[in-house]
Amino acid sequence: MEQVTDHILAAARKVIAVHINYPSRAAQRGRTPEQPSYFLKPSSSLALGPADAPSTVERPAGCELLGYEGEIALIIGKPARRVGIEDAWSHVEWVTASNDLGVYDLRYADKGSNLRSKGGDGFTPVGPGLIAADAVDPARLRIRTWHNGELVQDDTTEDLLFPFARLVADLSQLLTLEEGDIILTGTPAGASVAQPGDVVEVEVSTAEFSTSTTTAGGAASGFSTGRLVTRVTEGTTPFADFGALPKTDDVQREEAYGSREAAGLAAQSAEAPAAAVGPVLTAELKAKLESVCTATLSSQLRKRGLNNVSIDGLSSTRPEKRIVGLARTLRYVPNREDLFKTHGGGFNAQKKAIDSVNEGEILVMEARGEKGTGTIGDILALRAQVRGAAAIITDGGVRDFAAVAAMDMPTYYSNPHPAVLGRRHIPWDTDVTIACGGTTVQPGDIIVADSDGILVIPPALAEELADDSIAQEREEAFIAEMVQQGHSVDGLYPLNTEWRLKYLEWEAGTND
Repeated sequence: MEQVTDHILAAARKVIAVHINYPSRAAQRGRTPEQPSYFLKPSSSLALGPADAPSTVERPAGCELLGYEGEIALIIGKPARRVGIEDAWSHVEWVTASNDLGVYDLRYADKGSNLRSKGGDGFTPVGPGLIAADAVDPARLRIRTWHNGELVQDDTTEDLLFPFARLVADLSQLLTLEEGDIILTGTPAGASVAQPGDVVEVEVSTAEFSTSTTTAGGAASGFSTGRLVTRVTEGTTPFADFGALPKTDDVQREEAYGSREAAGLAAQSAEAPAAAVGPVLTAELKAKLESVCTATLSSQLRKRGLNNVSIDGLSSTRPEKRIVGLARTLRYVPNREDLFKTHGGGFNAQKKAIDSVNEGEILVMEARGEKGTGTIGDILALRAQVRGAAAIITDGGVRDFAAVAAMDMPTYYSNPHPAVLGRRHIPWDTDVTIACGGTTVQPGDIIVADSDGILVIPPALAEELADDSIAQEREEAFIAEMVQQGHSVDGLYPLNTEWRLKYLEWEAGTND
């Protein structure tokens, strides 16, 4: 088995990391991306994981949350530019283990680029062994991570959101992947925080590899990189006061540890801001909600006594799309010149909301139905799209409408208007309960939108609501088929006892 060497690290001109790729991680985060998204780590963050001793990484002085993430790293063997998925894997030469380290204390800095939070010296240890890419099936690899000897991550590449060949092909459409470049392919659930003195180990192997299963000659079957061992030390040099300083809060603690319970935090109260609501929108639940229309969901909400849960009176730039995501909120108040001077300029609440929206989330704006100015324009809408927002919803106007309408990300709006927000609005606060389009929206509510309209779903009801909506649409498929055959709707819609028995027979037959 060949080993990672200093020469291999020196050849890496780019280190590209994928945000979310494992279904288990998507479920933990409460969002499932439709397309892969990436960030860069500097090559100076690379560190050699020797086979005979642990490497060390420093938790910077003043930082609390050094997160670890076991990942499979791909090393490019020949340049890739505009390659297809079918050819992409041939451009990968080696597979190895990596630990995508980062400090959540600096996550707020650099507007989401992760430069300082993920780019520190030694924050990307790799190794120790190399597995030849042409000797393995990329869909049959296993990633495991141990924290102080306890197995905390154990997953395979069988059901990745974005298979490795797709990542290589996707990246190559815009940039040239050069020989030696490294792609970190995402981490499964179980990533957490390491303290000074802790030891984190990461191993990549083929799915059949087992240290307890040996061949007749005594060697373990399959391939393995061996364990990449990293020991955490405490930094002693404080940050200078002329740049971003470490800071954290319970939201970042929950994100770093994976849950409020793991972070040692009290359960979220009903009155607390829901920016830290946790993984309420799992990948499975999101798929269920995407499979049914808002008309069906609306009828199920009505059965539960919820009649005022639609955001009304808005148009969509992408009415053909069905959108599901967690709500983030932004509130505008009526303009008052003295207050606009203190709240309207600089990195105001509007820009903070745009710059903190996460992948798959939906930014919902309270503009009081005011049509006399814009609440979003092309630059900020583009920033939200780049950050992975699923949609923007505003009950006010939109500036630069042609450019906003041309974006892939849907925007729901009241009307186009050329004026800036200072004409009628002050951006006031974020992640608070708001009113939009005639209904109340709380941070963490589930938003479902399609060509029929926009619904706000309380998270506690979402699972049963989705299941009952799927059952209702199944019944309606039967009813539509019967109407198509010429039957009267009398007794059929809704189903009476006789027709329900026929439906159950039909359902049993279609499931055979």
